Amino acid sequence: MSCYVRIVITGSLQPWCYPQGMTHYLYQQGIRIFDYAKFAEPLRGRIRENAEALAQAQGIKIEFIRKKDFRKENRIQKILKERGEQAGLVHIFGAMEACGSYRPWHDKTSGKTYLKPDSSKGMMSGENG
Repeated sequence: MSCYVRIVITGSLQPWCYPQGMTHYLYQQGIRIFDYAKFAEPLRGRIRENAEALAQAQGIKIEFIRKKDFRKENRIQKILKERGEQAGLVHIFGAMEACGSYRPWHDKTSGKTYLKPDSSKGMMSGENG
C-alpha cells in the first residue's frame, strides 16, 4: 500500500448491542444488573492488554492524545520518515472517545431492574501502514 490507511474498527456483538439484549444476557448468566460495570471491566482490560501486547511486539509505544485538534496524519508522516515505509503496524494512538454504553436502572413503578442507554468514554485507535 502506498498511502496512509486509518483503521477504525466498529461493530456490535449481537445481542449485546442494545440495552434489552444486554439485560437479557445478564439475567441468563445470573449476573445482577447493578454488577454490569464489574462484568464489563475485565473485557475492557483485555482489549487494552491486547493493544499493549501488539505495541510491545512491534517495539512501539502507545501515544495518548489529549488535544482535540491533534493531527494524527502529521504524526504518522513524521514516524514514517524516521522508520521508513515498510509494511506493518506503524503506531497506536490512545484516546478517550465517546461511545455507547449502559447504566443500571431500577424502575420503582414497575419494580423491574434493567440497563438503560448511556454514553461513556472508551479508548484506543490504531494506525497501520
